[in-house]
Amino acid sequence: MALKRMDNIGIVIDDLTRAIAFFGELGLELEGRATIEGAWAGRVTGLGDQHVEIAMMRTPDGHSRLELSRFIRPEVVADNRNAPVNAFGYLRAMFTVDDLNETLERLRACGAQLVGDVVRYEDAYLLCYIRGPEGLLIGLAEELG
Repeated sequence: MALKRMDNIGIVIDDLTRAIAFFGELGLELEGRATIEGAWAGRVTGLGDQHVEIAMMRTPDGHSRLELSRFIRPEVVADNRNAPVNAFGYLRAMFTVDDLNETLERLRACGAQLVGDVVRYEDAYLLCYIRGPEGLLIGLAEELG
């Protein structure tokens, strides 16, 4: 039996509306919003009776999704949003864009902050990390030539 695909990456956030707007500005499309609650969901996550608002964001090519989750119950127990790049666990999501500088300017207007510098990697990429909504670490890459 072989792996078929990766369906999505999930990120827990506090302000769902702000996160949807930010990732929409980046270029992801809102596929849908829903509320998930009850013991059945808690059996999957191991959290028991849970109540979560989610938004599924889709990349323009339709192949990748980002699931944004806001937990109402149970409350969030850890906060890793401002962890440095070399921390264990979830690190960042990386997105390829047409024009890194233009994308960076649009996202700065939404509160994004550049982590280091915009760097050229050989003749292949322009790369940078930003802190997006709620301090989430996001990588941006522009393919060159």
